[in-house]
Amino acid sequence: MADRPARQPRKAHSAQVVRTERLTPHMQRVVLGGDGLAEFEAGTCTDHYVKLLFPTGGASYPEPFDLQRIREEFPRDQWPVTRTYTVRCWDPRLRELTLDFVLHGDEGLAGPWAMRAQPGETVRFLGPGGAYAPAPSADWHLLAGDESALPAIAAALESLPDGADVRAFVEISGPEEEQKIDSDVEVVWLHRGDRPVGELLVDAVRTLDCPEGRMQAFVHGEAAFVKELRALLRLERQVPREDLSISGYWRLGHNEDGWQASKREWNARIEAEQETGAAVSAA
Repeated sequence: MADRPARQPRKAHSAQVVRTERLTPHMQRVVLGGDGLAEFEAGTCTDHYVKLLFPTGGASYPEPFDLQRIREEFPRDQWPVTRTYTVRCWDPRLRELTLDFVLHGDEGLAGPWAMRAQPGETVRFLGPGGAYAPAPSADWHLLAGDESALPAIAAALESLPDGADVRAFVEISGPEEEQKIDSDVEVVWLHRGDRPVGELLVDAVRTLDCPEGRMQAFVHGEAAFVKELRALLRLERQVPREDLSISGYWRLGHNEDGWQASKREWNARIEAEQETGAAVSAA
């Protein structure tokens, strides 16, 4: 058996903060630009994401920034910490990248950084990744998520033509977190208040009177409610796997490091369970 070629290290992009904007009490926008984005390109996916690289352990990295070199020469506890964020918008003409951050006060890493980011500050990141875009061939679209999925849902809605048949549900803490989206689709804003994250979303999708025809669904957010909706759509509604983009962006009680370490195993287990259930239901 021939040896596999060595995996090429991913090149980090470098950008500068152009401007920031507080969209709602708990959502901060940061727009990045600069010459370091000359090689950055985003395709047609509406769930493109980038992995921001934050220095840790008081480390100061040599220039030019080289992630592979850092991982070879620095102790692991000084490697940059990654945080994943959806691309809200990429403007290829201005070469500006817009990212929206959910804020939890001083909790976390990326949120506090976004609150304090200043124009001219340098940011490094990997990406973009992404795999979903609304398919023109679908008869109708279901979009459902919490705050963490709002940037991707908004991007999807803005990519759809006027008159597209869409059911869009976004769960947020309260009315002050609603946002203006450039789309003719009427978003159903679910105000969570003190209820558990995702409870209203599960109820809304479960009681949805689905139109006829092929559905394409995008369901993302906290892992527990995503698991429930995956079962609902795959087992009860018999939606083919290829028409589903569904995954947990985060998991209650875990930071991103902990969640990413277990996410693949979690998803694989849930997928196996539900694929078995779907096969039994179809028999």
